[in-house]
Amino acid sequence: MAVKTITIDLQAYEELARRKRKGESFFRVIKEHFGRRSTGGDLAALLPEVRLSASAFGKVDGLIRRRRAERARAPKL
Repeated sequence: MAVKTITIDLQAYEELARRKRKGESFFRVIKEHFGRRSTGGDLAALLPEVRLSASAFGKVDGLIRRRRAERARAPKL
């Protein structure tokens, strides 16, 4: 694996060190935070493999109906 050396200040180092778990490398911490994020396309690719029970669909449907009925209101200023 090719490597690059970077310079960071003490505050940045301490922030990385706080997020680092025992036995974990700093590059893993950086990749977890700044690496590739999941996209809608990733989700769409997985959907054909998802199997939900009728009960699960019913719960999702009920949640959607409740949210439609109890829409958030803007605060009165």
